[in-house]
Amino acid sequence: MATIHRKAIRAKVRRRIRKKISGTAARPRLAVHFSNHNVYAQLIDDDAGRTLAAASTRQIGRSGANVGNATEVGKALADKAKSLNIGTAVFDRGGFRYHGKVAALADAVREAGIQV
Repeated sequence: MATIHRKAIRAKVRRRIRKKISGTAARPRLAVHFSNHNVYAQLIDDDAGRTLAAASTRQIGRSGANVGNATEVGKALADKAKSLNIGTAVFDRGGFRYHGKVAALADAVREAGIQV
């Protein structure tokens, strides 16, 4: 009996999500990623294939992939989005469950005025 690893399951869910979600210049894709040590978030224009804005715990001088740091990264990304006149985004949770860190980051972006 073969075992299915957590990474394989997340990759499968991520592919399923990416089939449905795409970002444009007017409404970019807000992609999130969590490593064991850092939180990363980007606004991506999939049509042009480029990143419009990005924020991470490494950029804001913090360490740890926890709810508090995810909130700070969300605020930092929202500030960058406002400076680029981006008001809406499509949320790509990257295969992670919408709970804890993922929800905290999305809520921080929403509270800063970006419609996700």
